[in-house]
Amino acid sequence: MLKRLKTYLKSLSYRTGLWLLGLCAVCYLLSFAQMLLPVGVGVKGVLWVMFFGLAKTFQYAGIAVIGVEGFKALKKRLCPPRS
Repeated sequence: MLKRLKTYLKSLSYRTGLWLLGLCAVCYLLSFAQMLLPVGVGVKGVLWVMFFGLAKTFQYAGIAVIGVEGFKALKKRLCPPRS
């Protein structure tokens, strides 16, 4: 199952990877911004774990997606074609 998920993530586009990393940043922001809410400590802890976990999930998925496509794009830009 894990191998199938990894293959699926690699098949996604570079743009999708950027969206996943953007969602990662939003979840990181929300995981710490929830401390400003006027709710109990237990609820704040649950919200932090939930948003921080989502941020990590989006981060690793985004890196998996960008990994293949991003490396190819970087290599194409940095290594000129040989004649």
